[in-house]
Amino acid sequence: MAESFFAALKNELVHRTVDPTREHARRDIARYVKVRYNTQRLHSGLDYKTPLEVHNEYLNRQQTA
Repeated sequence: MAESFFAALKNELVHRTVDPTREHARRDIARYVKVRYNTQRLHSGLDYKTPLEVHNEYLNRQQTA
């Protein structure tokens, strides 16, 4: 799964942008993970749901148990 994540990160962000500093790149990557990868990007390994949807389902199951 980690290889899939890094492949997506490189294809969707890293190879498409030029960051002036390392700190700027870190902020861009953090924003990508928080905004795009976790809340919008569908994952086949998660039944085509976002990680946030799966996490919320997990929390709901924990509360009802």
